[in-house]
Amino acid sequence: MERDLIGYGNNVPQIRWPGDAQIAVSIVINYEEGSERNPLDGDPYHESNGEVPSPVPPAQRDLFNESFFEYGSRVGVWRLLDLLDKYQAKATFFCCALALERNPEVARQVVARGHEVCGHGYRWEEYHLMEREEERQAIAKTVASITETCGERPLGWFTRYSSSVNTRELVAEEGGFIYDSGSFNDDLPYFVTVREKPWLVLPYSMETNDARFWRGGLVSTGDFYEYLKDTFDCLYEEGRTRPKMMSVGLHCRIAGRPARSRAVERFLQYASSFPKVWMARRVDIARWWLEHYGQG
Repeated sequence: MERDLIGYGNNVPQIRWPGDAQIAVSIVINYEEGSERNPLDGDPYHESNGEVPSPVPPAQRDLFNESFFEYGSRVGVWRLLDLLDKYQAKATFFCCALALERNPEVARQVVARGHEVCGHGYRWEEYHLMEREEERQAIAKTVASITETCGERPLGWFTRYSSSVNTRELVAEEGGFIYDSGSFNDDLPYFVTVREKPWLVLPYSMETNDARFWRGGLVSTGDFYEYLKDTFDCLYEEGRTRPKMMSVGLHCRIAGRPARSRAVERFLQYASSFPKVWMARRVDIARWWLEHYGQG
C-alpha cells in the first residue's frame, strides 16, 4: 500500500465511455441499517455516529440512535429505490451483509430492480482495526451471506471509513472480486499492483456524500444539490475532451429522509437532462475499464 502522489498527473488518459459519454455518474446507496454497533449484538458500546450527539452512556442501548438507523431500512431505502426507478438510474448498493439478512426484502428488491450489490463488510465496522486473519474471515463471511440473501455474489468491495493495509490484497486473494473503491484520490479508475498483477480501483468520494449532513459542512438540502450540481458541471465540461467519473454517496437514513431526498431528485433530474451522461453501476464501469483498458 505505497502512496502515489502523482497518479495520471498531466497525462489524463483519453478514454471513451459507452455512447461517447462525457461523464460516468455512479450513484452509491449505503445500506447499513441493522449492522451498526449495538449491545443487543454483543457490542460493548452503542453506535456513536448518529443524527445528533448521544448523551446515553456508551454501554447502554441508545433507543433514539437505533431509531435513526431504523428509518433507513423501514422508509428511506424504499424512497431512494423509487427515485432511482423514476429516473431509470441504476446504482450500486454498498451493503453490509447483516443488514440484508435482517431485511431480506430489500436484498431481493435491490437485485430485482437491476442494481449492484457491493460488499460493505459483514457489519458496519472498522476493518482497519482488524488483524489480517480476522479481516480475511470477515470478507469470506460477507461474500457467503450476500450470495445467500441476494442470489449473486458481490464483485466490488468498500468498508467503513478506511481499509486496512491488508484489505486490497485480501480482497484480491478471495477471488471473484474485480475492483475495490478504497480510495478518494482521483476522478477516474486506475490500476495498482497487487501481488505483481494489476488490480482495479474505482475511487469513491466523501465530499459529494450526504454524510456531510451528519458530520458538518452542509446545512440545507439546497447546499447539497448545488454541490452535486457544481461537481457535475465541472466534470461534464472537462469530459468534452477527457471523460470523467463522478461518485455520489447516499445513505438510506440520511438522504432517504423527505427533504433530503428532494435534493437527490433534483440532481437526478438535472443530470439526466444532459446528453452523453452514463448513469452506471460501479460494476459496469469496472467491466468497461477492464475490457478496454485492462492492461494496467
